[in-house]
Amino acid sequence: MKVTLLTHTPNPEKVIAIAARQCYSRLSAIEIAENIKEEDIERMIKIIMEKGHFSVLEHAYFTFAIEGVSRVCTHQLVRHRIASYSQQSQRHVKIEEDFIIPDTIKENEKAKEIFNETLELCRRNYKKLIEMGIPIEDARYILPQASPTKIIVTMNARALLNFFELRCCLMAQWEIRRVAEEMLSLVKKVAPHVFERAGPFCVTRNICPEKKYDCPKWIEIHKLSR
Repeated sequence: MKVTLLTHTPNPEKVIAIAARQCYSRLSAIEIAENIKEEDIERMIKIIMEKGHFSVLEHAYFTFAIEGVSRVCTHQLVRHRIASYSQQSQRHVKIEEDFIIPDTIKENEKAKEIFNETLELCRRNYKKLIEMGIPIEDARYILPQASPTKIIVTMNARALLNFFELRCCLMAQWEIRRVAEEMLSLVKKVAPHVFERAGPFCVTRNICPEKKYDCPKWIEIHKLSR
């Protein structure tokens, strides 16, 4: 798995702070931009996050390249609707890379044997169908969800905060959780104040929508909040 931050809104926190100040100022956004200082930006971001004025976060966009993940992962990813996606097409690109294997299967020799045997049969017959002249777009029907894929994802800061609350949770499926954790690590470097407290609900709100109160992370946070 590889997650790369391809590009993002230049000075994302400055853009957010300008948007927030514009809401309460007679000055134009240009005038605000010319006079706003770094300490003003940090202070504004803090106020925004504390007051929940999240609409201004939508002015900052982040674009990621994600590769080496399965179709299982991307099927979950594209459920997040406030985003833009461009995924590698199985209609036009032959699948030749290794399939994605969950750790639980890798660690179980018998399960790994069954898994690899099934995947090899799919791979072999996929190639046979193409060699027979079956279009790639039809031969792909035989491919499993373990098929590797690549996808470009763009989300604004507000959508990302929601994404992290849902997908950084220890109850989230392991593959998309790893993607979310990588994405969070990357955006923290370019917008540290916006994403300072980003993470699952137990981190951001000290609640557990999953009602998994035996979750180690929830227990840790709950103790810290007392």
